[in-house]
Amino acid sequence: MELSTARLRIDALHEGDAAALFQYRADPEVSRYQGWCPQTLADADSFIRTQMALDKPPQCRWMQRAIRGRDDGALIGDVGFCLADGQAEIGITLAPFAQGQGYAREALKALFHELFGNLDVHRIHASVDPRNAPSVALLKALGMRQEAHFRESLRFRGEWVDDLVFAVLAREWRDFAGNGAGFAASR
Repeated sequence: MELSTARLRIDALHEGDAAALFQYRADPEVSRYQGWCPQTLADADSFIRTQMALDKPPQCRWMQRAIRGRDDGALIGDVGFCLADGQAEIGITLAPFAQGQGYAREALKALFHELFGNLDVHRIHASVDPRNAPSVALLKALGMRQEAHFRESLRFRGEWVDDLVFAVLAREWRDFAGNGAGFAASR
């Protein structure tokens, strides 16, 4: 799966990406709310090799794709999804230097179009810690609605944390994509 936007390319992770992936994924500020954080460069390399073996999106297993600058091909983050029974869970991580520039929204919009279009997904959902305000704002800006707030439902890094679940249906995304930001603002 390869996607492109005005500023980004979304494609397979490569062995040469290990150092960059490790650098931002191991950053404590970036990994604070992440389920996976490489402990060593070898962990990042192993993760990439596992992802490189996936030639198509598997069922019930995460597929992670690189987010690269369109012009220079530099790795600026990664986006992942897990397909199961017509639904997809999504997640995204950006290097600190790439945050706050609209790249996450741009990458996820392209991914949503792919999932709802070519992969015929019915519903996309995301799980986020409510303390992660930028991610909560991102999901809302993409037209996703909050479906649940589970109190202290996850044991994460030694503490009980809350979990917010956001989702959007294919028909809602088509309305959102057709109407622009007004859809999110009207919710």
